[in-house]
Amino acid sequence: MGTHNVKDAVTAGHAESGAGRAAHIVWDWNGTLFHDVDAVISATNAAFAELGLEPITLARYRELYCVPIPRFYERLMGRLPTPAEWDHMDTVFQRHYRDHHIRCALADGAESLLRRWQEAGGTQSIMSMYGHEDLLPLVRGFGIERRFIRVDGRTGPSGGSKAEHMARHIAGLDGVSARRTVVIGDAVDDAVAAAHVGAHAVLYTGGSHSRESLAEAGVPVVDSLVEAVAEAERLVG
Repeated sequence: MGTHNVKDAVTAGHAESGAGRAAHIVWDWNGTLFHDVDAVISATNAAFAELGLEPITLARYRELYCVPIPRFYERLMGRLPTPAEWDHMDTVFQRHYRDHHIRCALADGAESLLRRWQEAGGTQSIMSMYGHEDLLPLVRGFGIERRFIRVDGRTGPSGGSKAEHMARHIAGLDGVSARRTVVIGDAVDDAVAAAHVGAHAVLYTGGSHSRESLAEAGVPVVDSLVEAVAEAERLVG
């Protein structure tokens, strides 16, 4: 993934006074700050229909979901999708997701949490596997771009691991120490990515994974973003 400097990647200026003293929070977007689970399930079922698979419920999705995404499909199909099947399903998913996500909102309390963290002198950024060119307009549209020192979305093909993307993201954060960074996300790969760069992680149950599967990551698991921020403060206190 290419890096994006602060000016290009949505920033309101680096909060120098907070860097290095308080925790830096790296927020995941989809399923964490952005409550888009209904759009994800709708788009997933549209993709499944292309291969004649039965629709999936939210509970089943959270039980089976994993990354890379083809492995998730393998759990449902009993085999990995062929490259042609994967490309087709991904295209269908992305098309349906774009149609449905416009009706989604920020997670409960997210806007006030972001504001309070910034006003208290903390820094925060977004690292998402959602496409960069689609992510930026969403963040701006919610009027929260000034809360972050950096926003990075995925560039290149869908799928893959978040760990390498996280390493590039952390490297682009001037004055931020990985050991005082907490990644807040809704998937096990957020914890894996945090461990890859030497950061802490807190996992949130409001997105793609069940509490049981998140607990396997061995990091704090919470049911609200308020709890996630409290855990972030505790981890680096």
